[in-house]
Amino acid sequence: MNINFDIKPTDLSSRIDDFWQLSGRKILSIEKGFELNKSTPVITRNGKYVPQGWTEWTQGFQYGSAILQFEASGDEAFLDIGRKNTFTKMASHLTHFGVHDHGFNNISTYGNLLRLMVKGKIDSNDEEKAFYQLALKTSGAVQAHRWSKTSDGGGYIYSFNGPHSLFIDTVRSCRILMLSHLLGHRLMGEQDVSIDLMQRTVEHLLTTAKYNIYYGEGRDSYDIKGRTAHECIFNTSSGSFRCPGTQQGYSGFSTWTRGLAWAMCGFAEELELFEKLPPDSYESIISKDDLIAKMLKAARATCDFYIQNTPTDGIPYWDTGAPGLASMGDYLDRPSEPFNDFEPVDSSAAAIAAQALLRLGHYLNDRDGSKYTQAGLTIANTLLSDPYLSTDEGHQGLILHAIYHRPNGWDTIPEGKKIPCNESAMWGDYHMRELAIQMSRMIHGQPYYAFFDCIEDLP
Repeated sequence: MNINFDIKPTDLSSRIDDFWQLSGRKILSIEKGFELNKSTPVITRNGKYVPQGWTEWTQGFQYGSAILQFEASGDEAFLDIGRKNTFTKMASHLTHFGVHDHGFNNISTYGNLLRLMVKGKIDSNDEEKAFYQLALKTSGAVQAHRWSKTSDGGGYIYSFNGPHSLFIDTVRSCRILMLSHLLGHRLMGEQDVSIDLMQRTVEHLLTTAKYNIYYGEGRDSYDIKGRTAHECIFNTSSGSFRCPGTQQGYSGFSTWTRGLAWAMCGFAEELELFEKLPPDSYESIISKDDLIAKMLKAARATCDFYIQNTPTDGIPYWDTGAPGLASMGDYLDRPSEPFNDFEPVDSSAAAIAAQALLRLGHYLNDRDGSKYTQAGLTIANTLLSDPYLSTDEGHQGLILHAIYHRPNGWDTIPEGKKIPCNESAMWGDYHMRELAIQMSRMIHGQPYYAFFDCIEDLP
């Protein structure tokens, strides 16, 4: 991509204001359409949000979006939507033992509400605060229960595919273990074994950084620095690594770009928290300096790979090895083309990646950091413009040209087109709202926005 080193957050100020106006109308449209429907909106088809059964991982983004809308606008109608639905519909997500998605669903809802309460954005009362805290404690412990050991002495939170499967997505979802730990909770196992949730987080992150991320160090024939495997497969008897794989990407030896974005964002956010924490809960595993070095190595590698393998405007195609790209010529040397005839772009990956780049830039806070910050702003500038921002009032999506599951054929191909386009995804819209919150803080010189702001008394 071509990084715009001249663009400033303030250059996007008026467009972010317009974005929030548009966002509010989209949320109300979805709420009206689903108020009598027990299903969860996942992706749009012909401009209307619909369910798409696989796992229940997007409801938190639906109600978390309303909470972020309240934060941005001050309109309590959106707080009511987010709070009411968190209370009445999100409990099953706290004790869902079948998924690796707790950090998505529950930080977006219970975590955001607790954050706003701790920061004085909503009225505080002890009972409601304790409710949110208990929810986060419970969710972190349930997530941590999905545990497989590796032959090198580590382990990982396994995916919904089963104990053999490590997903890159979980690098961001495991933030819920960190919050649970910081709230004073532990996972109690068989025979009252007490499991430290921060230690479990660290082991998961180290395993992910080792196996899901490539560093150009000769690991295999496709070892390109920053390339990311969606899934890693382990032998459950021995704990040995067997091979990279994928569910939603093209192959285990190419890079599914939303998986890449999850890695970018997860490592950058967790770096921010590890920098603030003493190492006493995990120093038996690794020193703080070595942990931060490994996390930073993974964050830099993935962010650099994204920059190097994305079209000039910052919006990636859905997989770097997608076969139709071979028919598109020098597709990296021009802006993304969501209406081409060969392969779709994925704007949802871009929304996640932009936040990651801003976070890594903020973390580094040096000349190197400026590259990442400006890359994040470059992507944001594109997403806030045509053809990505959905200004059609009849379309419930906010950011267009998102892809869910290309191999399964779940994404809508409009009449007269050859590839999926012109649709939105609940996670893409939510992360665009998080990105807008992040940029608004930058524009107005407000305190930095982090998921762990819901924890009181952090340094």
